[in-house]
Amino acid sequence: MPSPVHISTLTGKLENFHAISVNTVTNEFCNKMHKAKKKDSICTYCYSWALLQGYRKNVATALERNSRLLSSRLLSIDDELPFINDAYFRFDAHGELINHTHLLNYINIARKNHGCNFALWTKRKDLINRYFKLGNTKPDNLILIYSNPRISNIMDTPPKYFDRTFNNVLEHEEVERQNCTGQQCKDCLLCYTPNNGVTTIVEKVKRY
Repeated sequence: MPSPVHISTLTGKLENFHAISVNTVTNEFCNKMHKAKKKDSICTYCYSWALLQGYRKNVATALERNSRLLSSRLLSIDDELPFINDAYFRFDAHGELINHTHLLNYINIARKNHGCNFALWTKRKDLINRYFKLGNTKPDNLILIYSNPRISNIMDTPPKYFDRTFNNVLEHEEVERQNCTGQQCKDCLLCYTPNNGVTTIVEKVKRY
């Protein structure tokens, strides 16, 4: 029986990657961050928000199903969580963690697929903190990346419980520190490789 969780095939710099994502447009946290329109917040310029209301609008239906499914209850590890036959996998190429249940489902997917390296980008320090303060641990094949919401403001030290930070700068800023410069993710894998000594990812963008 196939898993009810939708897995997306990614394009662009993430070509050849797969991801489980949720709907940015109906995500309460994303809505709050995007609509605040803070000039120094990457959420103000959210690519996913524009895509899912534009030419990728057809994808939103599947992502909305994921939103409801992953956040409403713990899925059966044996019968409902997907088997993933990839070396590397991304959580939330679109969207953001919705609640504690959503996070637990991702944790369980990583545990079920221990031969795959997973990376989760999130701004939800509150949910990550709660998870660990309850005495939980994370599987070794899951990398937690704090997605720094402030643009042109590199965060060197990851927040507690996180493995890395992901930062955005304009192409003329902090040139010597840029280590995500438009190459294909499959040819880099800096974000996805465990225990590589890298704690700070700095992505070059042409504009916000």
